[in-house]
Amino acid sequence: MVSVPVVNAPVHRSGALLDHLARRVRVRSEAVLTPLGLRPRHLVALTVLRHRGDCTQQSLAATLEMDGTNIVGLLNELEAGNLIERRRSPEDRRRHMVELTDAGAKQLAKAEFALAAVEDEVLGALDESQREMLHALLLQAARGGETRCPTDVDA
Repeated sequence: MVSVPVVNAPVHRSGALLDHLARRVRVRSEAVLTPLGLRPRHLVALTVLRHRGDCTQQSLAATLEMDGTNIVGLLNELEAGNLIERRRSPEDRRRHMVELTDAGAKQLAKAEFALAAVEDEVLGALDESQREMLHALLLQAARGGETRCPTDVDA
């Protein structure tokens, strides 16, 4: 078998390790979100609404990079749980405005508390400064591409 040399290969590759940690966080996160009636996609939408405030259904779909059908399904689920409210825009009756309800804000806070425990468990081998560095590096990597980082909610 012919060996193909790799030019400028870094000593360590992180993809598989990132995937493993992401899977650990995802499995544990789903376990703590399920009793709250939430899924990860709910959490992202609620977080965006908390940071942005009211916004149109269309702009929320663009931020979440979801098509019209999927955003309607997501918002239907959140509305059924009284976590968001949709109403017609007073400026343009064809548009729907989406707003986080008080119940949604409380449920989001509960979810974030539960998810902090998950993160503490998965990243328990890192001290606070290492976690800050990891977060900064991941944010830098996430912002390096063409797409927006989900934490860039105020842009």
